[in-house]
Amino acid sequence: MNNSPYFLKPASVQSVMLRVLLALLPGIAAYVWFFGAAILVQIALASVTALAAEAVMLKLRGKPLMLFLGDGSALVTAWLIALTFPPIAPWWLTVVGVLAAIVVAKHLYGGLGQNPFNPAMVAFALMIVAYPSLMSQWPAVGITDFAPQWNAIFGARQLDAMTMATPLDALRTALHTADARATVAGVLGHEAMFGNIGGKGWEWVAAGYVLGGVYLLQQRIVTWHMPAAFLATLLAVSGAFSLYDAAHFAGPSFHIFTGGAMLGAFFIVTDPVSGCTTPRGKLIFAAGIALLTWIIRTFGAYPDGIAFAVLLMNIAAPLIDMYTQPPVFGHKGKGRTPDE
Repeated sequence: MNNSPYFLKPASVQSVMLRVLLALLPGIAAYVWFFGAAILVQIALASVTALAAEAVMLKLRGKPLMLFLGDGSALVTAWLIALTFPPIAPWWLTVVGVLAAIVVAKHLYGGLGQNPFNPAMVAFALMIVAYPSLMSQWPAVGITDFAPQWNAIFGARQLDAMTMATPLDALRTALHTADARATVAGVLGHEAMFGNIGGKGWEWVAAGYVLGGVYLLQQRIVTWHMPAAFLATLLAVSGAFSLYDAAHFAGPSFHIFTGGAMLGAFFIVTDPVSGCTTPRGKLIFAAGIALLTWIIRTFGAYPDGIAFAVLLMNIAAPLIDMYTQPPVFGHKGKGRTPDE
């Protein structure tokens, strides 16, 4: 007799991770088109470092190398780090960030499935606090010459002609200057880095991440809860404040299609290990990240607050899960088992 329709074939960790990597490709393709091939160098550098660090830590912990090394989890962390770091960051910055993620944030907590914090966001937060200047040097859109980008990564860093502030950083800086006449519309209308609905070039990178996110939803790698709650909350909060004072608060489209919002919504907030597991908990968790992201972007010292928001909500995830556990079938109390 055939299995009933409700029996699902379990997906292996390797299968899930490979599909996540595949989903990142449209965003990476747009990244290369608008900002050059330096991002591919960073992805390769991060991947090699992550696999090497993973192998060393597995060896030290007495774990089988091929079983865990081939699951793809280290590569997903590496790619996310590369995509959140500046593509022209010096090579050692990427290496140190990846080592912090794999060695400290992952293996010192027990390895895959045991880490309470998102490893890629730990790497980003550590590096932007320790090296804020290097983490703020991004290539200007349209300047895609590979030779100077390669030199910036591995050689002398002569960046004056090829770097610019990110759209989020440029807007935040302009609105916090002594010029009281600076407005959102004035800044967005007079800076070459801004496109129609967000940062020029970054709009298409974000669209690539959306395409990959839809693929993950279709493949049931992620559920709708976290992306929907994150984007809806960011839209609602930014929209409300923009309606209240459009001169000093950017609108929803800018927040959604600039910075790491789309990458965060589908690839970072949805981390199944460090996030919430209950349906209501996922909604609360992602909404909290969106709210904190908007607060940090608007009032904080850093242009994009997704990494810090994720880590803060990682701390709250166990508590959120505890209070959102559905009752066990046949019992009124939440989370009780039949033996209780």
